Amino acid sequence: MELKKNPKADLQNKKLLFFEIGLALSLGIVLLAFEWTTTDTVNVDLAQTTEVKVEQEIIPITNRDEVKPPEPPKQITVSDVIKVVEDNVNIDDNTDIFDSEFSEDKAVTIMAFKDEEEEEEEYTPFVIVEDMPSFQGGDINNFRVWVQKNLKYPDVAAENGIQGRVIINFVVEPNGKVTNVKVMRGVDPSLDKEAIRVVSSSPIWKPGSQRGKAVRVQFTIPIIFVLQ
Repeated sequence: MELKKNPKADLQNKKLLFFEIGLALSLGIVLLAFEWTTTDTVNVDLAQTTEVKVEQEIIPITNRDEVKPPEPPKQITVSDVIKVVEDNVNIDDNTDIFDSEFSEDKAVTIMAFKDEEEEEEEYTPFVIVEDMPSFQGGDINNFRVWVQKNLKYPDVAAENGIQGRVIINFVVEPNGKVTNVKVMRGVDPSLDKEAIRVVSSSPIWKPGSQRGKAVRVQFTIPIIFVLQ
């Protein structure tokens, strides 16, 4: 036998009513929560502050001395004074300008100054000139032979077996003398000293000339020291 539910006991018909009641209660609770206000009292203790007195630095007032502007330079006025004399006044000529014993030869002296280029040419030695200096009727090779004959091998260098080539530079002056002897490349102090001694003791040369004038000429020669 099939059981049938009483329509009055069926709650499905009241489902919508219950939903509306619940929605109204929820809305009322929300509104009550928004309207509810709470007052909290907060006691704040203010810390006691001590007054600090700040002493203000007193800046002394200094009075600046007034700087007076420099006085403008005084203008010097030069006035030309012209004296007008009569025609009948005799004016003596100045006869003290020249001595009574004036001589043109003594009063005027003409000094000839050398051109700077000429002085530089005379001071700076040449390496090659029109007429090269000659030694005892020959060229530089004659001087090399003379040097080798007059060399004295230093004992210190010979005992220590020192030998080598010394490069010597020197100048033949316009008067034929040999000057400015110096070592361009040395081997040993004893050999260098002997090479300088021999070249410095050279006899007089026949000087070289440039444009018909005797000039300084520079030479560089090797002096070879060999033990035999």
